[in-house]
Amino acid sequence: MLEVLEKKHAILVTELDRYIVEHPEFAEKIPQNAQIVLQVEGDEEYNEWSRQIAEQQREPGQPVVYVKIKGLKPAKSRLLKPEVAVS
Repeated sequence: MLEVLEKKHAILVTELDRYIVEHPEFAEKIPQNAQIVLQVEGDEEYNEWSRQIAEQQREPGQPVVYVKIKGLKPAKSRLLKPEVAVS
């Protein structure tokens, strides 16, 4: 189960990074050097795990920011005009 939570976390972190690149004003709301805790609506198992990991990694006095996520859109390919060459 830990592996599933770690994979989900990796995907969420990647998507948050992409979101911040596309919406820099969102990042302006996050204090410098903050511990970011991702929370997914309706997934209490992941949320508890994420809070525990964040608390373990948090530095003394470090601000904590909770980023609440409603969910993820379905994954889709980002390939541009792929071609197949058969020999």
